[in-house]
Amino acid sequence: QVQLVESGGGLVQAGGSLGLSCTASGSIFHIVALGWYRQAPGTERELVSTINAGGGINYADSVKGRFTISRDNAKNTVYLQMNTLKPEDTAVYYCNGRIYYSQNSWGEFWGQGTQVTVSS
Repeated sequence: QVQLVESGGGLVQAGGSLGLSCTASGSIFHIVALGWYRQAPGTERELVSTINAGGGINYADSVKGRFTISRDNAKNTVYLQMNTLKPEDTAVYYCNGRIYYSQNSWGEFWGQGTQVTVSS
């Protein structure tokens, strides 16, 4: 149906930068919104940032001023540039998409997750 494939992530020292990307593929009629969530061990999955079809952007307070989300509509791809990383940013980052796969049917889809580890 619809697949989200993430790339990027890895290990970085505190204060460093990393970039994530996620590409949606499959039966895509229209993408409503793409975004990123994260989940650290022992915690619930939380919103990091989203960007909708109109370009509207939302950030979690904890990442404002440090993370930047962007989108390439032609490539069905969303990016997350993470700067000034902190150890508390360590988590598995998941790409999320709210996508119409036909004119009248939509679903919420998730990527497989990519690990981001920030060492102190």
